[in-house]
Amino acid sequence: MLSTSEGDITLELDREKAPRTVDNFVQYVRSGHYDGTIFHRVIDNFMIQGGGMQPTMIEKATRAPIPLETRNGLQNLRGTVAMARTMVPDSATAQFFINLRDNAFLDAANSRDGHGYAVFGKVVAGMEVVERIKSAPTTTRGPHQNVPVTPILIRKAVFLEK
Repeated sequence: MLSTSEGDITLELDREKAPRTVDNFVQYVRSGHYDGTIFHRVIDNFMIQGGGMQPTMIEKATRAPIPLETRNGLQNLRGTVAMARTMVPDSATAQFFINLRDNAFLDAANSRDGHGYAVFGKVVAGMEVVERIKSAPTTTRGPHQNVPVTPILIRKAVFLEK
């Protein structure tokens, strides 16, 4: 569960289809990495991204990147959560995004680079919070575009066993 300055978002993770990605995410949650980070990239009708930047827009240190798990049968549909990465396929570390709509072009089969973005879970409660976040006014801060004017904080991330 992500406790944010806009409310709580509960994610259900799919360890069966994305085991390395889920384990990576859970390690970051348990270590407290996400606590105090922000949703630093908010693009209405696309996605909200967080998990790596402090409110000062300084990126937090991460562990080594993980292998990309895109061909797992999960799609970038509205409400799903996926790992952010660079142009290098196996570069995901801590940053993640929540899809605001069906983004089929982010799936490996449809992506420009043939690799796509690995979905590893979905929002099961708090989609209204995600909707509030997507409406935040944004600006450019240094090299970063689509940054909420007022920081949207991930106060605490908690892993809840089923």
